[in-house]
Amino acid sequence: MVWKHPSSPVAKKFKVMRSAKKIMGTVFWDSRCVLLFEILQPGETINAARYCQTLDKLREAICRKPQGQLTNGVILQHDNASPHTARVTQSWLENYGWEISPHLPHSPDLAPSDYHLLGPLKCELAGKRFDDDEELVDHVRKWLQNLDGCFFREGIYYMVRRWQKCVDRLGCYVEK
Repeated sequence: MVWKHPSSPVAKKFKVMRSAKKIMGTVFWDSRCVLLFEILQPGETINAARYCQTLDKLREAICRKPQGQLTNGVILQHDNASPHTARVTQSWLENYGWEISPHLPHSPDLAPSDYHLLGPLKCELAGKRFDDDEELVDHVRKWLQNLDGCFFREGIYYMVRRWQKCVDRLGCYVEK
């Protein structure tokens, strides 16, 4: 509401545009390539049971890797979200002998996907428009497939450096 004169011009109303829908995806990658890229259905959320289904798909993807590429087992780095810390998830991980790399709450500075993968992906998508969700997903899938092995090795290499920086700073935030 505004104060105005009876002779003041009528205020213009702006047309409200619907905001873009969000698409939730999961990406698992190692030092060589993307192992699994999965998109959730609209309205679907991640809970522990759904996350374990994703881990089953990841396990299948890892088993398809050429013999000898998996030499020391699987170490996952995921955050402390409830689907990751739920008993059913912990049981799944224990059953397959997968380890979890510790991750401090609210520490995007230590998560390779946050500091290494998502930034370049945002730059790739900046200013682009897509006719539908499938076109966007295809674009992201192709972009991920076209990244070379050096990109992924750098992400893992920087993780070690960032962890060391975090240790040197006694757990304080590491920006770059």
